[in-house]
Order: sequence, then C-alpha cells, then structure tokens
Amino acid sequence: MNLARSWKAWSLLGSAALVVGMVASPGASALASESHPSVCTGTPTAPGVLAGDYEHGVIIKGACEVNGGVASVEGNLTVSRGSVLVAAFALNDVKQKGKSRLLVWGNVYVQKGATMIAGCFPTSFPCIDDPSQSSPTLAMAPFVKGSVVESAPLGVVIHDAWISGSVTEVRGGGGVSCTPSGIFAAFQSPVYSDYEDSTIRGNLWISGLQSCWLGIARVHVGRNATIWNNSMADPDAVEIISNNIWGNLTCRKNVTSASAMVGNAGVWDSADPTSNLFPRAPLPNTVHGHRYGDCRLSSPLTPGGPLGPGKF
Repeated sequence: MNLARSWKAWSLLGSAALVVGMVASPGASALASESHPSVCTGTPTAPGVLAGDYEHGVIIKGACEVNGGVASVEGNLTVSRGSVLVAAFALNDVKQKGKSRLLVWGNVYVQKGATMIAGCFPTSFPCIDDPSQSSPTLAMAPFVKGSVVESAPLGVVIHDAWISGSVTEVRGGGGVSCTPSGIFAAFQSPVYSDYEDSTIRGNLWISGLQSCWLGIARVHVGRNATIWNNSMADPDAVEIISNNIWGNLTCRKNVTSASAMVGNAGVWDSADPTSNLFPRAPLPNTVHGHRYGDCRLSSPLTPGGPLGPGKF
C-alpha cells in the first residue's frame, strides 16, 4: 500500500487554504523583530504563508504553508510542538505567478507532535497545486544546508529534497495504528513518515518510531543508513527500496504486523505492484559499505516464503 497517494485528500483542504492565502500578502503571518526568529502562525483551515527572506530563522506555530513564492530562511527553521508545515506546492498560488520553494540555510528542527511535509515529485508524491493530479508534471525540491532533526514528531514526509547534512528521526509517530489522528485526520490519511527521491549527504537514522507506515525509497545517502527499533501497524512497512547508500545499511528490531510472514523482522526490499501485499516485486538497494542485521538478504516474494539469496 502506497500511503503517499492518500495525500491527494489534502487537496480538498489545500484548496480552501489557498483562498485564505490569496487575501493576505505573502509572509503576512510571519512576524519578526530585529535579531529574533520570525514566527509564522495559522490554523489548518487558515494557514499562515511562509514566503520571502528571513534573516534570523523561522519558528512555525500552528499551521503554515510555503505556497506564496520562495521562502528563504537564513539560520534554522523550527516546526514547534504540535505544529504543521506544508511545503509541497510548486506554484506561487498567492500571486498566481511564479513558483514556490523552501530553502533553509541552517538546520530544520521538527519537535514533538509536529508534522512536516516538504517537497513533491510527479511519480511519487504529486504537488498539491498540480493542475493534473491524474498526470502530474510539477515538482518542488526543498533545500536544507544543514541537517533535519526530528524529535518525536507526529510524521515527516520528504520528497525531491537536497539535504547537505543528516536526517535523524527519533521516537514519535501516532502509535502502532493506521487510524488517522492529529493533522493527518484532516487529510483522511493514516499517520506515517516517508523519505523518497531525495539526497541526504550525511547519515539517515530512524529509531523508536511507532506509526502506521515508514518508507525509504530512491534516496541517495552519503554515509550510513540505520533503521532501528521501529514498530509499524501496516504490513507493508518498513519499505527500504531502490536506495543508493554509500556507507553501511543496518536494520535491527523493526516490527510490523507482517513480521511473521516476512521472516525478516518487518523490513522489505521489494514493493507490492498490486493492492495486495503479495506478490512482491524486488527493488533491492545498492550499498557500498556493509549490510547488518535484517537488511542482509532479500525479503520473501511469497507469503511465509524464504528470504532470497540476494543482497538487501
């Protein structure tokens, strides 16, 4: 099950948000004073608009969108506790001219219970404002000069991003359940975290996450990738597919509802081409270092089948 596709439900809420955004000037909800960080505020039904240049960092409080042009943040971007940042728009939907993009020249911090959606890509996660959701063509590639540090977030979804540092997601999620909760309930989507079609020049570390689904697909990781002690409710988690990892790949103590069928502690290097869990289509990773733990042998292609002889 590709949970990223369920994000299309957001377009209903997104359309209402665009109406709100068009009656205010870009960045009107982002307030700053001298050397203090700017603060972007809003609600899910009336989100703030993050656009323009911010010299001293930004703090998201409530709900904000990057849909009013380029948002360039010098310093750090912090999505505060329980807040939401959606940067998955390709166009400037406020001025109805130009493009939108998120640029962060420091680190990104996603705090407890917060949600960040950053980037969009035609083949894996269509932009919310793409005119054709059935045949999307638009993309938005976020840039982060530093690292993305996630401390018990509700969920983080990243596509088509360039991250010069590392990505760390520790604890968080909506619990081992696929029942929509938090801001995900407004999207009619289960809570999940996902990293696809992106470049992370440092390490990728995900541990202690309890959620519905976790995916890592077509990501270039410059150093090591570690997927440790995560619990997922969806049988299709954890999907680790078609990545290019220049260091080591380590998977240990990951549990899903299909762990018994997988025989590989709930990690897959294959995808389900249909709506059923099986049969599987092999999509192995390229690992230039060593494979440790459960990410050593190919995951089974049939229910309860043996682990494949190939490299994960």
